[in-house]
Amino acid sequence: MMRTPWGQMTVEDSHAHLFSRSFFEGLARQRKTEDVDSMVAELGWDPPPRSNAELASRWTEELDGHGVARSVLMASLPGDEAAASDVVRAFPDRFYGFFMLDPTSGDPIPRARRAFRDLGLQGLCLFPAMQRFSVRDEALWPLYEVAAEAGRVVFVHTGVLTVGVRARLGLPSRFDMSYSNPLDLHRVALEHPETTFIVPHLGAGFFRETLMLASLAPNVYVDTSSSNSWRRFLTPTPTLEEVFGRALDVVGCGRLLFGTDSSFFPRGWRRGIFETQCETLRRLGITTEEAAEIFGGNLARIMRPAGRAKAGP
Repeated sequence: MMRTPWGQMTVEDSHAHLFSRSFFEGLARQRKTEDVDSMVAELGWDPPPRSNAELASRWTEELDGHGVARSVLMASLPGDEAAASDVVRAFPDRFYGFFMLDPTSGDPIPRARRAFRDLGLQGLCLFPAMQRFSVRDEALWPLYEVAAEAGRVVFVHTGVLTVGVRARLGLPSRFDMSYSNPLDLHRVALEHPETTFIVPHLGAGFFRETLMLASLAPNVYVDTSSSNSWRRFLTPTPTLEEVFGRALDVVGCGRLLFGTDSSFFPRGWRRGIFETQCETLRRLGITTEEAAEIFGGNLARIMRPAGRAKAGP
C-alpha cells in the first residue's frame, strides 16, 4: 500500500521498461562491441546483473521501497521475451511481463502465441514508427486475435518516439512517424472488440487524436506515463491539469492507466512522476474511488490472467 492524497492505496504501474543484460547485449552488437559493462558505464548507469532473477529481485526491492504493489516490466528489444518471462516467473505476484514484437520479421504469430502460452507474458508491444509498419495492415490481424484468445493486451506506441539510450550511445534511430497516428487504430479496435489496446503517454503528442480514438473505441485504454513533455508541441502549451482534465472528460477514470516510464538503475522507480500526477488529479477533484481505478484498479482488471479481459470500464 502507498500513501496518496486519498489515503492508503494499492498502486500498480502500467509502464516500466526492463533493461536486461540481453537488452544491453543487443545494443552492444549494434555498436560492434562486446564490453557491455563499459558501454553501460558510459551512460552512468548500474551494470545489469548477470541473471534476470537478480534483476527481478532488484526491481522487487525497488517497488517495496516505494510501496508499489505491482508493475508492468516491458522487454525493450524485439526478441527479449525470455528476460521478461524470467522476471515474471521469479515474482509472479509483482510483475506483468510485456514484450516488444517486430511483426515485419521472423514468425510473429507463433512468437506471440508462444510468449503468451509458454512464457506467461501478458502484453504484446508494437512500435509502428520503429519498425515502419501500419497497425491497419490486415496481415497483423491474427496478432490481435491471438491476444484476445489469450485474454492479453496489445500496447501500441503512437506519437513522438525517442529512445534516449540509443541517442546517448550514438546509435541511429531511423523511425518513421507517418506510422504514428493513433487514429490508425480506430478500425483495428472496432474490428477486434475483444482485444484490449493500450496507447501510452496520452498519445505522445497526438493528444486530440488519442481522445478521439478512445471516445469511439471502448476497448482502447490510455496510459499516463512519463513527464508528458510532448505538451511543448501544442500551442498554447497546456498544463498537466488541462491535459488530465480533458482526458477525464473524454476517456473517463475507467480507462486511464497510471504509469511512470521507469527503466534503469540507479534512478529506479520514478516517484516524482507519481507525485506530480497525484497532485494534478487531486487538484481536479477526483474521488477516492476514481483515484483507485487510475492508480491500479484498471490495470489489475484488464491484466487478470483468467479468461478474456473485459473491454471498457
